[in-house]
Amino acid sequence: MAEPPRRVRAVLLAGLAAAYLAAFASLYVQIPGLYGRDGILPARRVLRLSGKGLWEQFRDFPTLLWLGPSLGLDTELGMELLCLLGVLCSFGALLLEPLRDSLVFALLWVFYFSLYQVGQVFLYFQWDSLLLEAGFLAVLVAPLRILSWGPPAWRPHDSVTFWLVRWLLFRLMFASGVVKLTSRCPTWWGLTALTYHYETQCIPTPAAWFTHQLPVWFQKFSVVATYVIEIAVPVLFFAPIRRLRLFAFYSQVLLQALIILTGNYNFFNMLTIVLASSLLDEEHVGRSTGRSKRRNTGSWPPSLGSFLSTLLELSTYSLLLYWSIQYFGLEINWEKRLLESKVAFTYHEFTTWLRAVTLPLVGLAFLSLSWEILAALYRCACVRGCFWKLWAMLQWVIFATAAVGVFAISLVPFTYIELESNGKLWPGIHQAFGAVQRLQLVNSYGLFRRMTGVGGRPEVVLEGSYDGQNWTEIEFMYKPGNVSRPPPVVAPHQPRLDWQMWFAALGHHSSSPWFSSFVHRLLQGQEDVIRLVQVDESQYPFSARPPVYIRAQLYKYWFTSSAEGSHSWWRRQRVQEFFPTVSLGDPMLENLLNQHGLKQDKTPARRPLATVLPRVLQSLRQLCRPVPSPAILWSLYLVVATACLLRALRRQCRGGAPPACHKGPRRGDPADRGGTEKNGHMRRREPQERGESRACSGPEACGGGRHGTKRKK
Repeated sequence: MAEPPRRVRAVLLAGLAAAYLAAFASLYVQIPGLYGRDGILPARRVLRLSGKGLWEQFRDFPTLLWLGPSLGLDTELGMELLCLLGVLCSFGALLLEPLRDSLVFALLWVFYFSLYQVGQVFLYFQWDSLLLEAGFLAVLVAPLRILSWGPPAWRPHDSVTFWLVRWLLFRLMFASGVVKLTSRCPTWWGLTALTYHYETQCIPTPAAWFTHQLPVWFQKFSVVATYVIEIAVPVLFFAPIRRLRLFAFYSQVLLQALIILTGNYNFFNMLTIVLASSLLDEEHVGRSTGRSKRRNTGSWPPSLGSFLSTLLELSTYSLLLYWSIQYFGLEINWEKRLLESKVAFTYHEFTTWLRAVTLPLVGLAFLSLSWEILAALYRCACVRGCFWKLWAMLQWVIFATAAVGVFAISLVPFTYIELESNGKLWPGIHQAFGAVQRLQLVNSYGLFRRMTGVGGRPEVVLEGSYDGQNWTEIEFMYKPGNVSRPPPVVAPHQPRLDWQMWFAALGHHSSSPWFSSFVHRLLQGQEDVIRLVQVDESQYPFSARPPVYIRAQLYKYWFTSSAEGSHSWWRRQRVQEFFPTVSLGDPMLENLLNQHGLKQDKTPARRPLATVLPRVLQSLRQLCRPVPSPAILWSLYLVVATACLLRALRRQCRGGAPPACHKGPRRGDPADRGGTEKNGHMRRREPQERGESRACSGPEACGGGRHGTKRKK
């Protein structure tokens, strides 16, 4: 059987903790401006007291924020408390391996889900749903050992829960590739999507400008590579050959790394790479960290199994290359010295193919899951001791049932990519999915479905004035505005207001009801909302006195060309008015606020209880106010990296000391067989536990020979 995935599990859980840390810390600094009493979308209007009991409120709208009043906290402070607790738990899990526990990840999921419930439009992103689903799977994957504080143990059913992470990664990538073609977007079908993507994405990086200058033939080939990585390669996630799974892993990492270089997508790409780590095995991770023993693969002639495995691997690579050339018309034009490509199939042919493969892919996934469940059953049968064997079997039944249940309900959102296949699912699966849908345990995905900004990147530019004649632009920290300012690097922080401004520019302002409230708060001069625009007050043109009038203009932005020789990063052109000129008390603004239920809440604020907790939270808020969000995030990561480096140096120094002598076990003892069993968990003995020492090459080296024995006597 394969080596237990202890190190892979540690990498996966540490990565999820890092993603949680980015999500909680990034949201924490934005809560007052987004959800405060005087914020854009006050969260307290979501949690209206209805006279019901506490448990009825939890049942109807599950969130821990219902407990806020009993702690003397309003909704805003309750959200801040949940974020701080999430930062503390994720930081601890990232720093200390014993805290990567099932209970800790359960708390992280509950905290983030409670925030998601009241987050409204600013938390309705696909990566928020992805984090909740991955966080729920982490509860199943992580060991339950926080009370023992012992070394990580391997459970016979770990491979089953690990498979669920691999299945989530498959659904994410396969659906993201398929929806690009089912959307009938002309740019994806014409392979020209990336000629627009780098300048039209929400918050590009400086590298996006340089990538945008690459020739068109290379951009079209990049789209072909994206299709291959997102549609064809994910099938290899379930391949029985480890080298194929490693090929699939590095393909996904390459794609996500390129996206990180050219776009600010917060923690999403990091989370995707973390999910891709489920494709690794213990030997590969151990070899990367220098803690794995190399397998002896130099035998000749190779065995029949090794020969067939290599033949199947080469055949897979050949088929991928052949299908890529065949279906995308790849051809080298020697005269023009470029690689030509085009889509060589029709929409009808693609939808027919998708209809033919969707349910077979489900069947392939079910066979893969069944194999993992049977393999886990075999490992349970190998556990020694009748009691521990029964205990392992009980755990196997529980986790195998949970895995089958999660797999079954995930088929509903997965088959949204092909509705005919979705209709063929058993009605009981639809009912089960409907029962848990609001918990965000499984979700549908489909990133970059359509390419926006084909005729130029639409951008909303706010302007303020004191007299209605002289207008001054209000510059945001992250989104494009000043054409001479370079694009920023803010990931893994997500400026959620900037992201919603990007969505608002794609339609009419009435499609973004929050925009009217945003303008209203700027006219009022609300400091917490202004900090979402500019942390540095000197960069905000109306820091001394709020503007009397505000309007919004719609512009089209384009990256400048390297041939222009301009010192600007952008060029722009005004299109039309996006939001008319308004002031406080303007009938149109008041009507919009009333229409969307965003009129200022005149209900008197509940007086906080005389407790220490609200004062502590407010003090922490004051400390974080002047610090930019990316600086807070990277400071936390730097502390973790420094601690890990010091820990590694300390371990290396200890390893360099002369080893102590250990009396080895007697031949035939269970300890001599290289493993132990405890509570039905398999744990491999370290050399020191077996009475060995890595630095000792013989009995005399440790004084354990004949003369050493006499001295001991």
